[in-house]
Amino acid sequence: MTTSRSFPSPTARRTAVLGVAVALLAGCGQSVAADPAPGASGDEDAPVTLENCGREIVIDDAPAAAVGMHPAQTELLLRLGLADRLAGQAQAGAQALPDDVADLAQGVPVIGDVMPPAREDLLAVEPDLVYSPTTYEFTAEQGFASIDQLEQAGSAVYVATGGCAERRMTAEVTDLFTDLENLGEIFDVQDAAAELVAQSQTELDEVGAAVADVEPLRVAQVYVEGTTLSAIGAGVEYDILRQAGADNVYAPDQPAFADFFAATITPESLAAEEPDALVFSVYDDAHEAATRAYLTTTFPDMPAVREDRLIAVSSADVFPGTLGNVSIVRQIAEQLYPDAF
Repeated sequence: MTTSRSFPSPTARRTAVLGVAVALLAGCGQSVAADPAPGASGDEDAPVTLENCGREIVIDDAPAAAVGMHPAQTELLLRLGLADRLAGQAQAGAQALPDDVADLAQGVPVIGDVMPPAREDLLAVEPDLVYSPTTYEFTAEQGFASIDQLEQAGSAVYVATGGCAERRMTAEVTDLFTDLENLGEIFDVQDAAAELVAQSQTELDEVGAAVADVEPLRVAQVYVEGTTLSAIGAGVEYDILRQAGADNVYAPDQPAFADFFAATITPESLAAEEPDALVFSVYDDAHEAATRAYLTTTFPDMPAVREDRLIAVSSADVFPGTLGNVSIVRQIAEQLYPDAF
């Protein structure tokens, strides 16, 4: 596979186990910056040049018609105080925006539902910046606008650092900080970006301090679709467990994850690992219920099942470059080590 998401969007997930690769809603504690004045924190006349996914991006002027290609990216733009600079929000049906920013997006046109928008729909809003979690959203073969097509139409394209093809296998939670710093430069809202970085770093530091002295539990991250079982052993998902204080059962140096962050496994191989806990991503309540039923009936003698350490997380939380990458660290750590918090 060559796509760079974790697991497919809700529609695609129902028809394939590991089709398109996809990767939290930020907690209520995240702040929303006031609408910034252009040039408020820098020189608005100076172009911004950045390296992103092996490409050079040159921004001559702060974007005034940006598109967030997933609600997680739209949320970040809203929290940076950029609601009035949004020309569209894509994949809005894939997840709801957090309550504290949802009202800010009410006037922003929705393009696409649970899938990335069609080429003509995205080009129709005439974006000057398109901000995406992965490179999948620009797959021309899927009918989406390619990066080249967007650039020819005058739009810059920025992909979350952890969603770049060359970074997908080694992505880390703190790649989000690179994105925030870059967005601060692009939109000339460095102060708002720095505040979000500081808040997120504080949350990671608090979790790190809480789990510093725990006896690490062996944790496997899996994905279940029907009766197909997959293990996650690389990418930001691996780093999320590491930061939560887990001893990862599956790791990037294992042959199964040499080329891709996920691998189909047999129930017998997972049972043999005897993990103390299982983390699994879900896309709705029905998927969570089905996954729990599969795990409890298939592995009744597994320590994770006996000790009731089955930890469900939103599939949106493992999208590269989202605030959910931070909040999910705390969520998992609190469920693994409740006495440490």
